[in-house]
Amino acid sequence: MKIKAQMTMVLNLDKCIGCHTCSIPCKNVWTSRAGAEYMWFNNVETKPGIGYPKNWEDQGIYQGGWTAENNRLALAAGGRVTKLARIFNNPHLPQIDAYYEPWDYDYGSLITSPVKKHQPAIRPRSQITGNSMEIQWGPNWEDDLAGVCETGAADTNFAGLDAQKYLEFEQAFMLYLPRLCEHCLNPACAASCPSGALYKRDEDGIVLVDQARCRGWRYCVSGCPYKKVYFNWKTGTSEKCIFCYPRTESGMTTLCSASCVGRIRYVGVILYDAERISQAASAADPKEIYPALVDMMLDPNDPKVLDEAEKQGISEAFLKAAQKSPTDKLMRKWRLALPLHPEYRTLPMVWYVPPLSPIQTGTENKNPDEALSDMRIPVKYLANLLAAGDEAPVRRSLKYLMALRAYMRSLRLEKTPDKSILDQAGLDGKLDEATVLEIYDLLAIGKHKDRFVLPTAPTPDQADMRMTQGEKGFE
Repeated sequence: MKIKAQMTMVLNLDKCIGCHTCSIPCKNVWTSRAGAEYMWFNNVETKPGIGYPKNWEDQGIYQGGWTAENNRLALAAGGRVTKLARIFNNPHLPQIDAYYEPWDYDYGSLITSPVKKHQPAIRPRSQITGNSMEIQWGPNWEDDLAGVCETGAADTNFAGLDAQKYLEFEQAFMLYLPRLCEHCLNPACAASCPSGALYKRDEDGIVLVDQARCRGWRYCVSGCPYKKVYFNWKTGTSEKCIFCYPRTESGMTTLCSASCVGRIRYVGVILYDAERISQAASAADPKEIYPALVDMMLDPNDPKVLDEAEKQGISEAFLKAAQKSPTDKLMRKWRLALPLHPEYRTLPMVWYVPPLSPIQTGTENKNPDEALSDMRIPVKYLANLLAAGDEAPVRRSLKYLMALRAYMRSLRLEKTPDKSILDQAGLDGKLDEATVLEIYDLLAIGKHKDRFVLPTAPTPDQADMRMTQGEKGFE
């Protein structure tokens, strides 16, 4: 057993309001310079839709991630020989139109315009060529289902469903999907790089790009199935989300998490067995990847795990953070959160709590399974998005959330807690009153110190500094 620590994030889609407040500080701090205009390390997509860049989920187009044959992993876009043969022609690389050609306006012409009969106007101007252009796509083009009548049918998450039925006005549904780099345990971007410029930090698992080694081959862009590596056309190197490591190293959370008005984000540490990465990623059936991924995660409160982790050099700060980690609870302990497209076999470490949605008919005499099948958002759609098409883990998570809501309603409104709700959920006896209250405290009213638990490196002057500012009472 080889124990490693990994920085992780969980996003509660049940609370995301699609305000994009997470994207703006990230953009202002990390990509506000020439060549990075079109980069959005964090963006919020409206589902259904093809996303940003266009059709990023369609690996038939981009060949991102891994494939597995006879329990052997291989890059979907081909290995070294294939890449060498195509080193000057990468057919799976997204073009600028899949993102958008960045533009600005000549605002000075409005100020210097002479007196005219009509209001002066300005046209968008390409920041790449300097020429006038027509705007045809953008990072939030499908926001709030805008244009979904044209793009929605191409959403790959409709597999097994009648897309046209759910795109009709009466049947339409919507959810917000904030996205960032997954900082995977088995990153295809790093494996795709001929220069070895992408690497996974040993101490916390954050995936970064060494700007000094990057030669701009852009195989990392096509290799990433989530399309969260970008090419800076000005510097000629690739860039990506850095999980705000200058902040996390000081015990502060990421900018996207700190700015989230809905409190949907949770950041923490998990422990996992690195020797099981290949086994989990190469599972014959894609539906087996999520269970294998959960099984890789280790209980940070297990004395045997702690003893072995200390022997292998995991710092006390990381071990303490893992024991209090909100993400460990949501991912491993309660299994409320699920990975985004585990079938890509990269073993992503940014997970999502699936959203509940209105039940379309009366709920009287409905058991939980019937209620789930009658929800506005099809369970199959969520399963395609978060569980490689397997509905079982999605239904399990949604049952927890339904039972939580019903029980807390009986407790807070009716003043008579109905314990039978927990039994009816059919959750193999694991959802007791104490667990329900703990989940409620974290998901509904979680405070800063509960949602973000990060380790910090000890300094000579402050050797006892271990947890976040939130742990010290910061709100």
